[in-house]
Amino acid sequence: MIVGSQKPFEEIWDMVKDFKKVLVFGCNTCVAICHAGGGKEAEIIASMIRMKATQEGKEMEVKHAGIERHCEPEFFEPVMEDVKTYDLILSTACGVGVNFLSDRIGEIPVYPGINTSFYGGVPKAGVFTELCAGCGNCILHLTGGICPVARCSKSLMNGPCGGTNKGKCEVSQDVDCAWYLIVERMKKLGTLEKLSKIEPPRNWSSGWYGGPRRVVLEHIADLEEQEKKEA
Repeated sequence: MIVGSQKPFEEIWDMVKDFKKVLVFGCNTCVAICHAGGGKEAEIIASMIRMKATQEGKEMEVKHAGIERHCEPEFFEPVMEDVKTYDLILSTACGVGVNFLSDRIGEIPVYPGINTSFYGGVPKAGVFTELCAGCGNCILHLTGGICPVARCSKSLMNGPCGGTNKGKCEVSQDVDCAWYLIVERMKKLGTLEKLSKIEPPRNWSSGWYGGPRRVVLEHIADLEEQEKKEA
């Protein structure tokens, strides 16, 4: 899931204070789980903006709404006509949602209400940990299912650095050394010999840092196009 955290209200207010009609637009999937940007959070932010506007003597119309996801047109298209009646959309979706909506809403600005943190898991209620960097070239089959790109502080690809100490990272004793975890995991799996193979230097330009990435599933695209023709 994508994990995020709500921006400080002072920053939010600075973004919205000069607009007359504001929609706080919640996303009820990933960021709702981490209590950053769902419909409930959008309602709270909208209330805070209204109170601040009253305190500052500003006339502002502030509403809130929420949809399942901001990253798929099928969810926001049914409400788009209403959304376009506002001067500003404060989206509490992740950065993907803000980008996606901005590309499709015309001349209305879409501002972020949260900070997108990372791709993570939920080991227990209220705790979110980064597990994946979305780098585009997954090597988890070589590292026991533990990602060194996201979980090693230096994103090392061929073993631990000299700073590892008793299974902890030199950055902090609260941070596990990813390569210690990888080795221990692969011992349990009986696949430790895989680490004897030196992986070549990674070509980051073909993945993570090679510009915006795109995945096209032709069979789905072709089927949708066919359905449109038959409609």
